[in-house]
Amino acid sequence: MTKHPKKILIIRTDRLGDVILSTPVITNLRQAYPQAHIAFMCRPYTLDAIEGNPHLNEVIVYDKYGRHKSMLATFKFALRLRKNKFDWAIILHPTNRAHLIAFFAGIPLRIGWNKKMGWLLTKKMPHKKQEGKKHEVEYTLDILKPLKVPIVDKTTYFPIKEDAEKKIEDMLNTSGLIPDEKFIVIHPSASCLSKKWPQAYFSELIKIINDKIDLKIIIVTAKEDIQFGNQLVQEHNTIDFRGKLTLPQMGSLLKRAVLFISNDSGPVHIASSLNTPVISIFGRKNPGLSPTRWKPRGKKSTYFHQDVGCTVCLAHNCKQSFLCLKKVYPEEVAKKALQYIKKS
Repeated sequence: MTKHPKKILIIRTDRLGDVILSTPVITNLRQAYPQAHIAFMCRPYTLDAIEGNPHLNEVIVYDKYGRHKSMLATFKFALRLRKNKFDWAIILHPTNRAHLIAFFAGIPLRIGWNKKMGWLLTKKMPHKKQEGKKHEVEYTLDILKPLKVPIVDKTTYFPIKEDAEKKIEDMLNTSGLIPDEKFIVIHPSASCLSKKWPQAYFSELIKIINDKIDLKIIIVTAKEDIQFGNQLVQEHNTIDFRGKLTLPQMGSLLKRAVLFISNDSGPVHIASSLNTPVISIFGRKNPGLSPTRWKPRGKKSTYFHQDVGCTVCLAHNCKQSFLCLKKVYPEEVAKKALQYIKKS
């Protein structure tokens, strides 16, 4: 093993929240190897969560659902990567392609989880994430331990970009907010049905908050999830930013919010990284999908989760109409939200 690697490649090609929760790996590697060239390989849609990280020298985009979809394109991608002569590949999420790329790129040390063609790795870690015994941040940092990298910082990072700051300032002004006026942001969507608190519950939550305090509420979703806020903008006097924000703009908005209320989703980890208080709502009982592994990390953050006694969690194939989500009531979420707002 190269004791002092000159070039390190970190690989994580899954979702937004997962990538954000991997940023402490970047920080600790930079602390250990201040002179090394450190690169991060990610998918196009998570690029903005990584680009601008002060501890990185380079971001490499692997488009596994686009131009690199075929195995031939992936092989050519690996051969191009070979020219970079990386000493280490640190693979934070096990996929066949990530392991193949690191192997064909000729990277001498390839460390990751012993799953999905794990035999291609030179250092294999037993994969136990499904046990959900600790947070994803802790699991990612575990990979650094065999490399003797000291863990000195566990905070996550999300970059703020100047053009996004200006755009959000303009959008807030156009929406009628005066400078420094407080607001909260609500994100009613998520990547899976088993993560989506009922719209009617979000609507009741807004009603309770509006009855108690005069505060602007902004609704956000991704472009493809606009329908998951229809009831909220139709029934209440909210500001509708659904489908209108880029990832950097989402960060700039959440940085300014006094509170972010969301289903279990990637933006939760953006807000936590920016020290914005977060209330996250969880369903699903599987240990590997639980709040223990995926809760917001911020000191000002909390979550709601109800165990309704399911022996086996079927996630999006739930046979109980997502009872675990329905057992998280708007009144209790509103009570916690009002506590955060009054402290702001």
